[in-house]
Amino acid sequence: MGFLGALFIVWGSMSIWLFLLMGSDKKRAVKQAWRTRERTIWLLAVLGGALGGWAGMNVFRHKTKHRAFAFALPFLSLLHIAGAGYLIGKFYL
Repeated sequence: MGFLGALFIVWGSMSIWLFLLMGSDKKRAVKQAWRTRERTIWLLAVLGGALGGWAGMNVFRHKTKHRAFAFALPFLSLLHIAGAGYLIGKFYL
């Protein structure tokens, strides 16, 4: 496994982690319990978890009224997908 394989593992792991974190944070929001910081959510999204965050936002109906999340998570997801496509094209095609 090379650099690209490791990068995809990191992106996938971050996406799964952020998806689960969105579900957990939604559950805590309903119970009015301790919440995850938005800074943590953004960090995971920027580090590769945007697709999982976007999916979690829609599945759990969490953070959908926050404009920053509603626009930036899909945008970051597209950037990550475009970056992955570029890397695949550069190194494997």
